Amino acid sequence: MASLSASNHVARVLSVANHVADVDASSRIADSWRRCLISHKLDPARRGPPQTLTEAEIRHVAQPMEETIRLATSELEDLARVLREAGYCVNLADANATMLFSRLPGEADTEIFLRWKVYTGSNFSEAHEGTNGLGTCLAEQKPILVHRDEHFREQWGIFSCAVTPLFDPAGRIAGAVNITSCRDDLSRAAHQLALAVTMQATRRIEGAIFRDHFRNAWIATVPGESRSGLLAYDDDRRVVGACRSARALLGLTDGLIASGIDLSRYIKFDHHAAHDAGDIVQLRRADGSPLGQGQIAPPQRARPLIRRRDPPVDRFDALHRLAGRDPGLIKSVKRLGSVVDHDLPVLLQGETGVGKDVFARAIHAASNRARNNFVALNCAAMPESLIDAELFGYEAGAFTGARRDGSKGLIVQADGGTLFLDEIGDMPIALQTRLLRVLENREVWPLGALKPVAVDIRLISATHRDLGRMAEEGAFRADLYFRLRGIAMRLPALRERADRDDIIRQIAREEAPSCRLSDHAWSQLAAYPFPGNMRQLRHVLRLAGCTAENGVITDADLDLPPFGGRTEPDLGAAERATIVEALRKHGGRVTEAARALKLSRATLYRKIKLLKISF
Repeated sequence: MASLSASNHVARVLSVANHVADVDASSRIADSWRRCLISHKLDPARRGPPQTLTEAEIRHVAQPMEETIRLATSELEDLARVLREAGYCVNLADANATMLFSRLPGEADTEIFLRWKVYTGSNFSEAHEGTNGLGTCLAEQKPILVHRDEHFREQWGIFSCAVTPLFDPAGRIAGAVNITSCRDDLSRAAHQLALAVTMQATRRIEGAIFRDHFRNAWIATVPGESRSGLLAYDDDRRVVGACRSARALLGLTDGLIASGIDLSRYIKFDHHAAHDAGDIVQLRRADGSPLGQGQIAPPQRARPLIRRRDPPVDRFDALHRLAGRDPGLIKSVKRLGSVVDHDLPVLLQGETGVGKDVFARAIHAASNRARNNFVALNCAAMPESLIDAELFGYEAGAFTGARRDGSKGLIVQADGGTLFLDEIGDMPIALQTRLLRVLENREVWPLGALKPVAVDIRLISATHRDLGRMAEEGAFRADLYFRLRGIAMRLPALRERADRDDIIRQIAREEAPSCRLSDHAWSQLAAYPFPGNMRQLRHVLRLAGCTAENGVITDADLDLPPFGGRTEPDLGAAERATIVEALRKHGGRVTEAARALKLSRATLYRKIKLLKISF
């Protein structure tokens, strides 16, 4: 190891071998450092990027993980939205520590991750990169936080990584969910809290994978002191599968499951009739000691003894659920349904955090393009220098640092499907010109290409900005604005929605399923304006679910910072809020709202139009 520098960090790492380091000699970090020095023979002073796969190699490596990635994407996207403001990137890696899914944070932090190649295709195994969150988590198959100089290689000391292992339905390691931040203003305690949020997200991903794998079986939840487990059984009440925690709680092994062991050794039914979703049953261990109450979920298939036709699938189901009971959204979704299969671009407008990306995915799912790709790009999160290459693609050798196989670009990847451009108002003017040309000619010129590539895409754009005003002021191309605005849909802020209480209850069930809200906590949530909208609400309830004691969320668990800022333009803000509230109370009936406000119907309609109120 002649190349080792004499830095304090390197000296500290080397001292671990002699058990004189200023870290607990029995700690996981110290153990990992010793593995890196003795077993892997790594140099803590070595600098350089991690091993990074080519695009073709990524496709090959990702193939066995395709279904896992599909089932995990929604949860990972949600996790990325929650943690983005804290500067975290979110990754899903396979069991070999190769990142196969990445979501980067805001522009300032993104540049650092790209410079150090912390993105899809990079490998962070402990054997190559030394102690790091992803590699060490997979080596030990346990959640871990590796904070800054706890990394083995000195160069990774600018990062903090919180990682949770992901287990498959048979309890084997399948990969890991990694969150990494380069912020130096976040304490270890803050990262520990982020790790708790990541652990919950990972457990939900495991649950989704387990239920999908055993979709033809009955599934029972098995309560435990720290976390519950899932147990699958067939119509004859023979165990056919159990997740890792259920195996540990009940003492199940592969051999017992393969033998088709009788479910009665673990579950005592109150009756012998068929169970419905949500039925409560008493569970016990093999020795008869009680475990507590669990829930039963029936197979996702139709029961074999009940011969009936499955109800038709409503492709607009997701849109209807998002609209809820808000009259304005119900009207907008109905209007959208009449054009969803037409070649008409959609422009989603609304404040940050209202769920524009979720609506975009629901629109794609409702269209005749649903079987093809949905490809998303956040124009605000991507550095200006990279949007061009990401969006339009490039040929091999088009510029320094390009992949040797080139890249198809997001527009070509979306061919036959939907391209979603989030925060389109932040797209540089020069790229607006290129995008306009794509929409007009239906073809893409990748960087360095000698000929164009024909594309067939449905474009959905979203912004929190006033594109119309930007176009008038020359800050956004007017011709592109009218190209994007085939049909415009405004998504109301959470505080404006008529079904606000329903939304809070639903998100509480999703983010803190094992908890209930105290009366005081509910009052605080109902009164808070939520300037961050759905995203903030999810974040608040997810955090509350982690900190709640005895399954009860109190007002002390709610991180609701005082908010005195105005979330609407100064002009007519108070008037707008009053009108929205009147419309909400009267179910969107203008005549009754006008009477309550002591206005004429004509005046109220004029104000609704002026203040751009949807109802």
